[in-house]
Amino acid sequence: MQQETGSQIHETLDHLNRQVLQGKQEALRLAMVAMLSGGHLLIEDLPGLGKTTLALALAGSTGLGLGRIQCTSDLLPSDITGLSVFRRDEGQFVFLPGPIFNHIVLVDEINRAMPRTQSALLEAMEEHRVTVEGTTHPLPEPFLVIATQNPIEQTGTYPLPESQLDRFLLCTGIGYPPTELEKAIITDGGIRERLEGLPRLLDARSLLVARRDAAQTHLAGNVVEYLHRFVLATRSHPAVLTGLSTRAAIGLAQAARAAAYLAGRDYVVPEDVRDLAVACSSHRLLLRPEHETRDRRELIRSIIGEIALPLT
Repeated sequence: MQQETGSQIHETLDHLNRQVLQGKQEALRLAMVAMLSGGHLLIEDLPGLGKTTLALALAGSTGLGLGRIQCTSDLLPSDITGLSVFRRDEGQFVFLPGPIFNHIVLVDEINRAMPRTQSALLEAMEEHRVTVEGTTHPLPEPFLVIATQNPIEQTGTYPLPESQLDRFLLCTGIGYPPTELEKAIITDGGIRERLEGLPRLLDARSLLVARRDAAQTHLAGNVVEYLHRFVLATRSHPAVLTGLSTRAAIGLAQAARAAAYLAGRDYVVPEDVRDLAVACSSHRLLLRPEHETRDRRELIRSIIGEIALPLT
């Protein structure tokens, strides 16, 4: 079963990479790592680079339900979670679920929502449930939030609080496509029409089986030591005010297990940790005021690069 499920995941990723999401392989891989880890993905980039297409393609190829939340300054928490309305014909209140009640939820431009509305996502992302008017409602499994964030200097954006950022297992950009590929996209007029005919190569059950198998991937003591040395280095770096938390360390370990599973291994190697360090860590660092303008991704690369890989 494990080998069959792993093959289905690789077939899905390969098909999307070749037919729909050329040039976005890393973002797609990280989305699958997040799903297999039970975490969530934050994409920081400009509008119009394919973030929505990525979410639509992932949902279409897995047959999972997709909900979309377009964040604006007047978005209310109930627009995300849902609300109870009174129905006279039934003589009672009935809960109407919001878009958060889907397997994959695309949150567009999350930092355009007011902080109070952003906080409505916290319980859903951490506990995979929402509480409305005192009643708790479970969310479907697997559950993945793919949120997009505009550059913070754009008008009408609100910085995400540390507690919100910490709920995202991974953070990445998506970038412009290679030159020749972008010309082809311009010529063809986009690729949205291809999404309607995507074959369903995975389903919720297969993904849950894969998540269970990924969680059992072996994490040796020397890899744990390597990961922990990296975490400690972020806490002691002179440019960093607050380094990685224990939650972040656990998340990095979970992501490394999922990456190893995608690579066809039942054990984690130090390179799995190193290669995911930036995506798992850069959005969690709180820098000292005099270093606030530093590139966090480059800082993480520098920190992890100074730690010697253990012998395997």
